[in-house]
Amino acid sequence: MGHKKSWLTKFLVWRAKHISHRQFVVILSILVGFTSGMGAVMLKNLTHFFQHLMEGKLVEYYHQAFYFVFPIIGLALVRIIIKYVIRNKVSHGIPSTLYAISKRKGIMDRYQMFGSLLTAPITVGFGGSVGLEGPTVATGAAISSNIARALHLNHATRILLISCACAGALSSIFKAPIAAIVFAIEVFSLDLTLASLLPLLLASLSAIITSYFFFGNDALLPFKIVDGFTISDVPFYMILGVFGGITSIYFTEVYTRVQKFFDKLGSPIQKLLLGGVVIGVLVFLVPPLYGEGFDTMNNLVQGNTDAVLENNILNLDLNNGWSVILLLAGLVAFKIVASALTFGAGGVGGIFAPTLFMGSLMGNCVAKFINHLGIFKNMVSESNFTLVGMTGLMAGVLHAPLTAIFLIAEVTGGYELFIPLMVTAAISYALARYIHPHSVYAMELARKGELITHNKDHAVLMFMEMDKVIEKNFLPVYPKMNLGDIVHKVVTQSTRNIFPVIHEKKGTLLGIILMDDIRPIMFDQTMYDTVTATDVMQTPPSIIDLDVDKMADVMKKFQDSGAWNLPVVKDGKYEGFISKSKLLTAYRRELINYTQ
Repeated sequence: MGHKKSWLTKFLVWRAKHISHRQFVVILSILVGFTSGMGAVMLKNLTHFFQHLMEGKLVEYYHQAFYFVFPIIGLALVRIIIKYVIRNKVSHGIPSTLYAISKRKGIMDRYQMFGSLLTAPITVGFGGSVGLEGPTVATGAAISSNIARALHLNHATRILLISCACAGALSSIFKAPIAAIVFAIEVFSLDLTLASLLPLLLASLSAIITSYFFFGNDALLPFKIVDGFTISDVPFYMILGVFGGITSIYFTEVYTRVQKFFDKLGSPIQKLLLGGVVIGVLVFLVPPLYGEGFDTMNNLVQGNTDAVLENNILNLDLNNGWSVILLLAGLVAFKIVASALTFGAGGVGGIFAPTLFMGSLMGNCVAKFINHLGIFKNMVSESNFTLVGMTGLMAGVLHAPLTAIFLIAEVTGGYELFIPLMVTAAISYALARYIHPHSVYAMELARKGELITHNKDHAVLMFMEMDKVIEKNFLPVYPKMNLGDIVHKVVTQSTRNIFPVIHEKKGTLLGIILMDDIRPIMFDQTMYDTVTATDVMQTPPSIIDLDVDKMADVMKKFQDSGAWNLPVVKDGKYEGFISKSKLLTAYRRELINYTQ
């Protein structure tokens, strides 16, 4: 261990002499892009291995009823791996990365480098109705965070490398390098500067080259635009945007309610059994809900609806247009239920793929509905609506309209659909955001006031640590102390002009005494025995509660009260004071670190 440490120290010294910080970050961004690409390759191949093992032989040669048992077997295996191998909770990919950025200064535990890698392929491969994008992001982000820690890089560089890993993950999965960069900026609230743009570009490029090396020209959504866009289609894409917003709201509501329901269940075994059985029933009755669902999306884009809906449990006639619309709407409704149940039961995955899945179905369904009404002169393109529907749902659910637009534009190999993509994304995003101000990824953090955003002032306050600005060199006064004791034992010994009045046994804060309160009487010895602390103390203009207040709340309390020092309590007990001068000094230091 000592040898390794000395080798690393020698390397860091050599690096400091020969390579500038900016050059080093550029080199690391290429490495991080490569590791993200490799993470995507491993996750994809492992998942395909399990899917081929399960779906291929067992279902083909034995019976479709195996669909019922696969999810619960997969979830049980994931539970065993988490409990006995990883021995830590494996959180959902992108929310866990957001948490690390917002609350842990970009520090991610080592087990997160392999946690998703071991559990997500089993979850998805055995039929869990979730995606691999989130786990790929989490794996790449954890690797980049630990590389940054090992090389003693500062907080701002660590956040930049995590964003590079996220861009690399999306670039390698979808072969969409520009959308990947936009995603890192949009979802992780990264400041786009010249210093951050080059590393993001290089990470995205490194990842996509890695993907091409292993997967060749294979694409998740291979599609070329056949039906051109005409301006007369705009009203129909506006309708699609409205449906996208409504479906996004439905997605978020179902997801959060199912999660809350499972949170109330105490036992992990109870969660596993309930979730596993219900997912098994859903997948058995509706096989397209199995796994990520990219085959379904590709069939829809290529106009092959029969392949998606054949052998439907209701045995509806697929030649009847209304039957097809009903079945597609049912798939849209049940996909998020299956995804939320997978998470609730302890599965590991992401919501990116379910969002695309529901968006493609929703778009196809709306197009079929418009065409089947037969009241409009022109027919709309079902394949285009399928693709643009994905954009609508991504914009609404993930609150990432620009990522949604560029992703579909890049995937289709052109920008012919740019106007409909923008129209649909804008309307869907506006509707969804009006009802849910934060995305599914950020909802929980935002509710706690712990979400980093593009608001630089708020972001800097988020990174400041309250414990480091609390001052404890204020001498306490007890309520029964008389003026003489206060003058001789406290005032003469103190370097401060404010004194907390504290309950002698409980340690609770009762009030404060300012030097100005006692200056007129402190030299009148006739009052030394008759005046007590309770006679001269006053209520503080405001109190900072460590259990409740965030740094933004502290700043607001100083602003509203006009005070220079405010007392701090924790669990009802006095902790110290925070001074405005120390707070502003810490803010300035953090701002410099954040914007470097």
